Amino acid sequence: MRKFLVVLDDSRECLNAMRFAAMRAANTGGGVAILSIIPPDEFNHWIGVGEVMREEARERIHAHFEVFAKWMRDRQDVDPELIIREGDLVPEILAQIAEDGEIGVLVLGAGSDRKGPGPLVSQLSRASATLPIPITIVPGELSKEKLQAIT
Repeated sequence: MRKFLVVLDDSRECLNAMRFAAMRAANTGGGVAILSIIPPDEFNHWIGVGEVMREEARERIHAHFEVFAKWMRDRQDVDPELIIREGDLVPEILAQIAEDGEIGVLVLGAGSDRKGPGPLVSQLSRASATLPIPITIVPGELSKEKLQAIT
């Protein structure tokens, strides 16, 4: 089964990327893999404090994931999988793509402010020529109706 890989973060544009991935998966018989990455610099404290912070980060990720997963199950009949990795953002995304041969498309949300599409979109766009899969960039300001029409 072909999976759409979406990166879960706290950005506004993440919502449209999630919607797009779920709608495309529902319409094509695919699946959705939701990847969340815990940056290593969050845990450069004493070992005990770092472990508590790591566990709190995982709990936040699971809570955030469940909101999207419920919508995907209820509205799109798609049961997403959650993947949590620790490390630097782009290398971890690339590692996940390399490790999971079912991932067929990377879906990213693009920011709509003056700063540009966002650092993740910018970094991965530059590397797109060497990626083994295509990237779909979903505008953050696209309406739900427009998303439905194009998926």
